[in-house]
Amino acid sequence: MGTGKEIAMTIIAIVSQKGGSGKTTLSVNLAAAAEAAGAVALIIDTDPQATASQWGAWRADKAPEVIDSAPPRIQAKVDAAKAQGATFIVIDTPPHADSAASRAVEVADLVLIPCRPSAFDLAAIKTTVSLVRLFDKPAFVVFTAGPHHAPRMYEEAIELVQSFGIEACPNILPDRAVYRHASAAGASVVEFEPEGKAAAEIAAIHAWTIAQVNMSTTAHEGV
Repeated sequence: MGTGKEIAMTIIAIVSQKGGSGKTTLSVNLAAAAEAAGAVALIIDTDPQATASQWGAWRADKAPEVIDSAPPRIQAKVDAAKAQGATFIVIDTPPHADSAASRAVEVADLVLIPCRPSAFDLAAIKTTVSLVRLFDKPAFVVFTAGPHHAPRMYEEAIELVQSFGIEACPNILPDRAVYRHASAAGASVVEFEPEGKAAAEIAAIHAWTIAQVNMSTTAHEGV
């Protein structure tokens, strides 16, 4: 499938040391949104629980493809995917696994840290922020599974993560039942309910993600 030309590829690492933060939900839906937008997307599942891989199995041969990887093999899997024409890779990582998270952050263009907007979850991201700093990679917190309309809650959450030295993505992914319904059907929200609010929110995060990577690349090239 390779064309012999240099392929522009975006690599997003989804990292959180806290379980239940919505890493896999963000991973599979972000990759599906990229595919819907014209990318050749791939999900690399490094979590031994293999939730993303199970989602991929339910989809049979439908894109985006999901492959698993041990942490030491992440770079090799990325290189192979690039050679085969992938243009958007999402790396889903397990909680409490510094090896997988470190390797994912190391190869990523951008790191997204999903986090519920609650005190315990917010406090727990400090470990993840410290890990990201080691590799000096652009990173943002993405608020997930919170209420739809709670502006003051999100304002306070943003202030707290900023005190940790990291910014929050301006787009949030509030708790919506469609994520559970779509996953059970082996689908993304973009496919399951294309005109729904969740699909629009995921598409917005995908567009914002691409813009952040482009800005980061431009800034790096200008140095």
